[in-house]
Amino acid sequence: VLLLRNRKEFHALGSKCPHYGAPLSKGVLRGERLRCPWHGACFNIRTGDIEEYPALDCISCFKVTVEDGKVFITAKKKVLTLPAVTKHRQCLGLRDTSRRCLLNRNTMLLLGGGVAALVCAETLRQEGFTGRIIMATNEKHVPYDKPKLSKEMNLKAEDIYLRKPEFLEARGIEFWTEKEAVSVDFQKQKVRFMDGSSQKYHQLLIATGSHSSFLRVPGAELQNVCMLQTPEESSKILELATGKNLVIVGASFIEKIQASRLPAPARDTNGTSLQAGAAAELPAWVLAGPFQMLQNKGVKFHMKTELCELKGKDGKVTEAVLANGETLPADVVVVGIGSTPSSAFLKGTSIARDDKGAILVNLHMQTNIPNVFAAGDVVTFPVALLGGDRTSIRHQQVAEAHGHCAALNMLNRGEELHTVPYFWTTLLGKSIRYAGCGNGYTDTVVKGSLEQQKFLIFYIRDGHVTAAASLNCDPMVSLIAEVLYLGKQISKEEAE
Repeated sequence: VLLLRNRKEFHALGSKCPHYGAPLSKGVLRGERLRCPWHGACFNIRTGDIEEYPALDCISCFKVTVEDGKVFITAKKKVLTLPAVTKHRQCLGLRDTSRRCLLNRNTMLLLGGGVAALVCAETLRQEGFTGRIIMATNEKHVPYDKPKLSKEMNLKAEDIYLRKPEFLEARGIEFWTEKEAVSVDFQKQKVRFMDGSSQKYHQLLIATGSHSSFLRVPGAELQNVCMLQTPEESSKILELATGKNLVIVGASFIEKIQASRLPAPARDTNGTSLQAGAAAELPAWVLAGPFQMLQNKGVKFHMKTELCELKGKDGKVTEAVLANGETLPADVVVVGIGSTPSSAFLKGTSIARDDKGAILVNLHMQTNIPNVFAAGDVVTFPVALLGGDRTSIRHQQVAEAHGHCAALNMLNRGEELHTVPYFWTTLLGKSIRYAGCGNGYTDTVVKGSLEQQKFLIFYIRDGHVTAAASLNCDPMVSLIAEVLYLGKQISKEEAE
């Protein structure tokens, strides 16, 4: 139990964040909001209700009394042993979970099986919607914790489910697996699927996410050239790479995590960037932090070059050829060269998309088509920290916030998106946090030591902080996220 004192009042809550179990005693308390030190989830200290993601559940809240200068906490033993509370109350505008009522003929069709669609479905029920809710996805599984695909590669799909099938069934949420949408008729309000079936809707959410960009070089079709998008692919990569020569194509965080999570015999890894001149574009903290950490474990980086060909034998990849002429032995190749919005099925329709295929939405998560909303990786949306400029932010926490906001507006609540993006990762046991949106930053302020791998970095745009990143400096990023959430500005001088 966590006992808090806010001014003259005491509050008693569950002591661990229901997301990954972070100790909330080390979090950030501002007013009546308690923010997790690890991943930024927020809870109301009066009720235990969740106010910000990525956690999906509330924390327990206990009765507190003060007598003769002593504080007493009253709690049931059963509640003390619960890891989380799924029943929401009021701070996100949520009430007790509703059930399906057959008299309500309205249908909410949610395309996608990720966290944006999941949170949308749960919020619709919690807000009292009693009509039909359908989640349709091309995945084989119920929504799962995708960040763990690159962090805990030995887990089975069932081990990382965010909600069990029984949870969805109990709330009357239909979940259709391996059901890929191939077209939408917005006038008839009907979606057609790959298997030839179709489904009408009253309100539609498009949350189909993004997919890994394809490698377009000779030999890309060889066996053991992999992408990391599903639990099955994660397990396959772990099995294939153990004790083998692994080439990772790409230099993003996901690829660095991938290299750090493979077993020791596979860590003599050749990491190859497809981004010409990438080393010149990487911030100093990346070079001094994640890059150096991985290099110390035997990972080799080949920057300022491109992969131009994969060679093989008997149909399996054996060698990677770089543009500079260098060749790398390759028993396994993992491709991580960015992602593309999964919106090709909307081609030829009147829905507004940008030149990369991302769906344009406003702060209500509405598209330009009546009764059609979109959320998560598939959208580009206005970001307050960028002065309202649009961008795509493909993080779990943002997708959950999108799903929640979309659900409220599908019910005509007039809710505007209000969130501070929060990203996290782990490398070799060390946690990196990032909050805000640093697009277009022109300056940085570095506190701490890059070499000692303990630092806090402020990203400056137009003289003010728009984002922060840290390594071994908890809970500073959560503190900065809370300040930005409250609409307060941090000047460069204050950061210094």
